Amino acid sequence: MNKRLLTILLLAFVIAGACAFLVYRVVGSRLGAARPATTPVVAAVADIKLGTVLTAANLTTVAIEGALPKGAILKPETAIGRGVISDLYQGEPILESRLAAVGSGGGLAATIPQGMRAIAVKVDEVVGVAGFVTPGLHVDVLVSGNPPQGAISAQAYQQGTLVKTILQNIMVLSAGVNIQKDAEGKPQPVQVVNLLVTPEQAETLSLASQSSNGVKIQLVLRNPLDTKTEPVPGTALGNMFADHNPAPVKTQAVAKTVKKAAPQPFSIEVINGSKRTEEKFGTPEAKQ
Repeated sequence: MNKRLLTILLLAFVIAGACAFLVYRVVGSRLGAARPATTPVVAAVADIKLGTVLTAANLTTVAIEGALPKGAILKPETAIGRGVISDLYQGEPILESRLAAVGSGGGLAATIPQGMRAIAVKVDEVVGVAGFVTPGLHVDVLVSGNPPQGAISAQAYQQGTLVKTILQNIMVLSAGVNIQKDAEGKPQPVQVVNLLVTPEQAETLSLASQSSNGVKIQLVLRNPLDTKTEPVPGTALGNMFADHNPAPVKTQAVAKTVKKAAPQPFSIEVINGSKRTEEKFGTPEAKQ
C-alpha cells in the first residue's frame, strides 16, 4: 500500500476518534447536569401492619430524586422503636405522620391522638354491618330500646321501642381482637369495635352499652366523603304502624239566612146583629 495513503487513513482515524471523544464528553456533561440529585430516605423493607413497633429489620433505604416528601425520615435511628399508626407497604418511604410519637410505643394506644379516647363497643355479626366495619371507616352510632319512665312524655312512652342516633361521623380505630384484616385483606366478622371519640362521647357510649333496659347499639356506615352532621329525630316503633293518612279536613258551617215566607192574607166575617162586616188581614188594605 502506498505510504502516503496509509498516513492519510491513519490521520483520519485519529481525527474521527478525537471527535467522537469530544461528542461523548459534551453529551455526558449535559445529561449529568440535567439529572436531578438523589437523596437516600428510610423506607419499609416489607409490608408493615398498623401497631407494629419498628426495628432495624423492618427498614431499608431508597433513593428519591428531586424534592423530598414532607416529613421524610433520613436516618433509621429516627424510626426505630416507634409505632406505626397506619399500614405501610414495601418500598414506601416512611414519613413522620405515619409514626407515633417517640416513647408512645406501639399497638392501638399509639394511634390515639391527643385529647381523644378509644372505647370498645360490643356488637354482633349483624350489628357490625356484616363484618365490613374496618379501621379507618366512619360510622354513626344508633341505640334502640325502651327508655325509663319519666325520661320522655307519657304519650311517647306508649309508642314502644325507640331508636335514636347518639353519635355521628365517628372513626373506627380497630375491629375485632386484633387490629388487622385477614390474610386475603378481607374484612372479618367482629364482636368488638374500637371507636375514636371525645371524653364526652365516651361517657355517652359507656352509659348506652351498660344500660339494663335492653338497649342495643348499632353501627351505620357512612361515605368517607360525607362528614356533615345534622340533628336526627328519634323514631318510635308505634310510629311505624300508625296511620299516616291525612286527617279529614273539617268544613266550617256557613250560616245561611232563611227568608220567612210572607203570611197568606185571610179574612174574618163579623156578624153584629143584622149587620155583617168582613175584616181582612195580611193585605195592604188591612195595614192601612
